[in-house]
Order: sequence, then C-alpha cells, then structure tokens
Amino acid sequence: MIKLSESEWKVISALWEESPQTIMQLTHRFQEETGWTKHTVMTFLRRMEEKGAVHYEEGGRAKQYYPDIQREEAALQETEDFLNKVFGGRLGLMLNTMVESKSLSGEEIEELHEILRRAEEGLK
Repeated sequence: MIKLSESEWKVISALWEESPQTIMQLTHRFQEETGWTKHTVMTFLRRMEEKGAVHYEEGGRAKQYYPDIQREEAALQETEDFLNKVFGGRLGLMLNTMVESKSLSGEEIEELHEILRRAEEGLK
C-alpha cells in the first residue's frame, strides 16, 4: 500500500491529468498556489519515487515524470484507510453518520441508490 501525503496527492493528480511532466512544469503549475520551489517539487518526486508512486525517464534536457499507480487504485487505498481509521471499517456507520448530519443532497442520495442497485444486480 502506497500512502501519499496531501502534497504528494497534488503532484500525482497533476501527473494523472497530463504525463509526462518535468520538474519545472510541475513547479510552474504549483508555484502560485502553493509557493513550492523547484527543490520542494524535487523532494516530493524523490519521496514518491521511493514509494513506487512515480518514475522518470531521461528525456532531452530534463527528466520526464510518470505516475506508477492508477487513480482508482490510489483512491481505493485512501478510502479503505479512512474508513478503517475513522469508522472502524464500517461503511454503514459512515453512511449513517452522513444521513444523520444531513450531509447528503438529494442528488447524492439518488446516486447512492443507483450504486446500490448496480451492486445488487452484480450479486445475482
């Protein structure tokens, strides 16, 4: 399981949107929003490479960075981690908490109905 920090999520999300990207492309992308320097981006990429989340290939004058994990895989890992940490792995408890706090819109409730209908059909 690859655990990413919030900052690493920003970087890998940028790579999922467009790959490959260089350190300078990533730095320019985040500089105004986050204030990250080239060295900060390099540190994140090095850590992510050590975790197996990204890799680079030599290309022209700069390294070209690519994601090594799929968005769906990373989202599932994060979701399972959150569910275990906060709700003891109990999806029902999480949904009940959302319902009781009136955090779900009508559209989200309809979406949940559709998801559950498809899941039920898959069990038949």
